[in-house]
Amino acid sequence: MSQPTDTTGFARSLAEGIPDRLPPAPEKDRSVSHAPTRRQVLTPAEKKLALRNALRYFPSSQHEILAPEFAAELEQEGRIYMHRFRPTEYPMAARPIGEYPARCAQAAAIMLMIQNNLDPAVAQHPHELITYGGNGTVFQNWAQYRLTMQYLSEMTEEQTLVLYSGHPLGLFPSHRDAPRLVVTNGMVIPNHSSPDDYERLAALGVTSYGQMTAGSFMYIGPQGIVHGTTITLMNAARKYLGASGDDLLKGKLYVTSGMGGMSGAQAKAAVIAGAVGVIAEINPEAIWKRHEQGWLDEVETDLDRLLARIELARVNGEAVSLGYLGNVVDLWEKLADNQVPIDLGSDQTSLHNPFGGGYYPAGLTLDESNRMMADDPARFKDEVRKTLVRHVDAVNRMVGQGMHFWDYGNAFLLEAARAGAPVTAKDGSFIYPSYVEDIMGPMCFDYGFGPFRWVCTSGDSGDLRISDGIAARVLSEMAAEAPPEIRQQLLDNQRWITEAEGHAMVVGTRARILYSDEEGRKRIALAFNEAIREGMISAP
Repeated sequence: MSQPTDTTGFARSLAEGIPDRLPPAPEKDRSVSHAPTRRQVLTPAEKKLALRNALRYFPSSQHEILAPEFAAELEQEGRIYMHRFRPTEYPMAARPIGEYPARCAQAAAIMLMIQNNLDPAVAQHPHELITYGGNGTVFQNWAQYRLTMQYLSEMTEEQTLVLYSGHPLGLFPSHRDAPRLVVTNGMVIPNHSSPDDYERLAALGVTSYGQMTAGSFMYIGPQGIVHGTTITLMNAARKYLGASGDDLLKGKLYVTSGMGGMSGAQAKAAVIAGAVGVIAEINPEAIWKRHEQGWLDEVETDLDRLLARIELARVNGEAVSLGYLGNVVDLWEKLADNQVPIDLGSDQTSLHNPFGGGYYPAGLTLDESNRMMADDPARFKDEVRKTLVRHVDAVNRMVGQGMHFWDYGNAFLLEAARAGAPVTAKDGSFIYPSYVEDIMGPMCFDYGFGPFRWVCTSGDSGDLRISDGIAARVLSEMAAEAPPEIRQQLLDNQRWITEAEGHAMVVGTRARILYSDEEGRKRIALAFNEAIREGMISAP
């Protein structure tokens, strides 16, 4: 985790909010991934409204400079991010909680998590304030970030901050037991909630899509989804492959796609589960980022060499992740044409955003796709749909050869059906299950097991190690007395937490996740409280 060199300057900058004097406009930083140019959807009158919405954060004396600058951003990027106000005076990363200029610990913790969500090591497109999923937004612009940090630095335990799609409405009187922060994102009535409506409202600067943990400031890096993916793969092996014991997926092949903020967890999860994981990713920045972080073992650009490596790994029973830098449809078609024996398959492209960078057509490079997305969105949409049909055709062929496939909750089947691909039965239902209804639901969620996360606000790896040990002890005690229907889940989570540090999953602030039911959450939380009270853990 990055450490500041000047905590006084850092604290002063956060507490200042939007500076009185305009900061210099930074050059575009090519060392980080940037969001694709969004398509132009606003009328001339709506573009003026978008500018007025953006300029409301600034005194009229600055409008002459900022108006043309923001207009250029809107024209060139499809959004107004206010790049001039992106902080460059300090590294964007979560710091120990004591370094934040806050009047209450809750506010400092929120500031810590906001910066974690925007850390370039964590976020997908950090300078466009996108944490994951192509459009999982923390704030709509950098003015909102600066204002929110200012409010949090002023907040007491008798106040609550209210945010609406990143826009801070202000600090309101409340009480110690009230929430310190109330957040709502993307609240739109159903008749105006289509994808086209979203694009227009987002371009206007009046709504944002916060995903599950981006706009609520709770993202702990891809580790958060590694655990769920690991448990999903292990239970899929039990259900679909009849596997048992510790080596559930040894010599088994899992094929999928995505190396982004969430999907990037699949490579690590496949290795933890003991499988040969093959993951396609078209964005070189995303795939090399995961490789450099140690989350992806190998990267291949040639499909023939990849198939040879897959066979070697499968025969040797390796637990290894193999990344393919290219389009996932090219991968699926190559596997199908060569009748490669695949055991499990899924997809984690961002098909909740199919025409805005969440899914890329086959036959085009990433740059060609991004240009077409902005310059000819109708053709881009048509190419996406054609590719989805090919995608499904290859998957169907592999299922015919014995592969088990599921939808990962990313709208793959929904968008494939809309594209005309054969994914529905005669009664209109999908021919493949979702991972929730078929795997995680009956095996975890139906028994009250779900994500339970904690963050060590000290930033100290020692605190995380102690918390891992506490959680493992509680899970062991619970497993010894649990009924048979939930004992396996407790044992899976105990194994996960015992091995977690060894898998080096922390990206960003020191945090951990496991799945727990209500009893487990209470027992682990109470044990954490006791450890903090006794000084075993140094901070909340």
